Amino acid sequence: MASLLGFGGKADDRISVTFDGDAQRPRKKLSSNAPAHPVFANVEAVTGVVEVRVPAGRRLEHQGIKIEVVGQIELFYDRGTYYDFTCILRELDTPGALAQTTQYPFDFSNAEKPYESYNGLNVRLRYFIRVTVTRGQMSGNLIKEQDFVVQVAQPEPEVNTTIKMEVGIEECLHIEFEYDKTKYHLSDVILGKVYFLLVRIKIKHMELAIIRREAAGSGPQQYNESETITKFEVMDGAP
Repeated sequence: MASLLGFGGKADDRISVTFDGDAQRPRKKLSSNAPAHPVFANVEAVTGVVEVRVPAGRRLEHQGIKIEVVGQIELFYDRGTYYDFTCILRELDTPGALAQTTQYPFDFSNAEKPYESYNGLNVRLRYFIRVTVTRGQMSGNLIKEQDFVVQVAQPEPEVNTTIKMEVGIEECLHIEFEYDKTKYHLSDVILGKVYFLLVRIKIKHMELAIIRREAAGSGPQQYNESETITKFEVMDGAP
């Protein structure tokens, strides 16, 4: 029906969202099979341009055009239920008709972005721009969503002490671990030492693993998952 009225197609074909400085902005994938999206600092203004394309010789009648910036949390065990912790809506155009391709600048300087973007095993936290061109019931609305990634940079901690931990089996094995600090940057190298203070059992090998632990939800609906990022074999046989 939309094609018969002279304006068919998908929203991706008709609406585009371009962020200011997009060509120079770093891009990040939140998972291996996801597309890369532009990265914003949490204190940075989200600005850009929305373009609504109208084919030559046609008109787009609408009942208003609006734009939203949304910060949203989705728990995978409760799909279809979303929690919007940030949502700002603004009108781009009043009801009328577009006779040509039209651009609308947008500026969300005051949008709160308190959390980092995240895509885990049980939960996803995403930020996106949503543009809605409201049309008649017969034609259906045109909706375009454009994701972006938020990074929350924090100052280096003033105090970053070492960690010591002891494990073992009474009278059989006593091991002490020592890490050079408590908090690490994502690009840091993790340094530490392992001390075998008592060994009275046969040891085949020893390996170290980096594990990412995720907790989502609360109370009886809390889900905990662990994922091994990488592992290293550091010893073969007894020390």
